[in-house]
Amino acid sequence: MKFEYELILCIVNTGFSDAVMEAARACGAGGGTVIHARGTANKEAETFFKITIQPEKEAVMILVPCAIKDDVLHALYQKVGLQTPGQGIAMALPVDGVVGLPNKIEKTEKTEKSED
Repeated sequence: MKFEYELILCIVNTGFSDAVMEAARACGAGGGTVIHARGTANKEAETFFKITIQPEKEAVMILVPCAIKDDVLHALYQKVGLQTPGQGIAMALPVDGVVGLPNKIEKTEKTEKSED
């Protein structure tokens, strides 16, 4: 199945959501949604990765066209990845349906008019 959009989810320490959006916008992404969250990690994970786990997190959701997904993920890795103060992780999930985006609305309206 071919998807037009992917949802990038980036989880960073509190205060780094602006850096996430700055990196994503530089690659052509539009807006995003920030959700305040709390991380849960055990002492073994903290020791294994040699990082300090900050419990307060921000999860940033960004819907992007598939064509720019890899560029956005790479930019996030560079700007807010685990080796930065943001200590972020990012993942992309395929999206099989989207409503409410301007270009999708235009396509829908054109399709409906041509069917009349």
